[in-house]
Amino acid sequence: MATYGLIGKNIDYSFSKKFFKKKFENENLNHNYVNFDIKEIDELPLIFSKTKDLLGLNVTVPYKETIIPFLDELHNDAYKIGAVNTIKIKNGKLIGYNTDHYGFSKSIIPYINKKQRSALIIGTGGASKAIYFALNQLNIKAKFISREPKNIQYLSYSDLTSKIIKDNLIIINCSPVGTYPNIDKYPLIPYEFLNNKHLLFDLIYNPMETAFLKKGSKMNAKTINGLEMLKIQAEKSWEIWNK
Repeated sequence: MATYGLIGKNIDYSFSKKFFKKKFENENLNHNYVNFDIKEIDELPLIFSKTKDLLGLNVTVPYKETIIPFLDELHNDAYKIGAVNTIKIKNGKLIGYNTDHYGFSKSIIPYINKKQRSALIIGTGGASKAIYFALNQLNIKAKFISREPKNIQYLSYSDLTSKIIKDNLIIINCSPVGTYPNIDKYPLIPYEFLNNKHLLFDLIYNPMETAFLKKGSKMNAKTINGLEMLKIQAEKSWEIWNK
């Protein structure tokens, strides 16, 4: 029996296990998918030593960046992004990939228009790096919003004037703010400056409509949650494991 799984922290809620369990059932595959919920990334080698027939892994917060030193190789996109969400295990080697950027691009392309050429990315973790990479490929300029700005690509929340919000018609939440059970929380941006020209994308899928998206909808902005992105990137992971 081949085993696949998810590396993360506090991942009982995870989409991946349910998705792949259903996929295996539908395709009559005798495979297993396990949630490897670890407190520290240093526990990773123990998973490999104790798990037989482990062929592939997904990686979620907070380990998309810290897992890289444990890998033998990085696919080109993962190297450029600096974050990994998929691992293929082949001939004892751990090869890191990133399918987040692929899932994001495929899910947002149907909703963007020619006037939406600049974006704000909320959060600075591994997922945000994949989103920045994807936007760059789509020729959309982007800046990060951070509590602790590091360089000119980063804005603080206090920098977000009416002009900045109106000049950036795509806003993506890559932070965990608003995830279940903290469904009343939302990123502290000035929502009053949003309008019907804006597109808000939340990588969160639980709940399906976060407070971030609700506040955008009240200002007539178009809103998208992260479920379709997750499905697409999961299928891409499966393709990588089996190619």
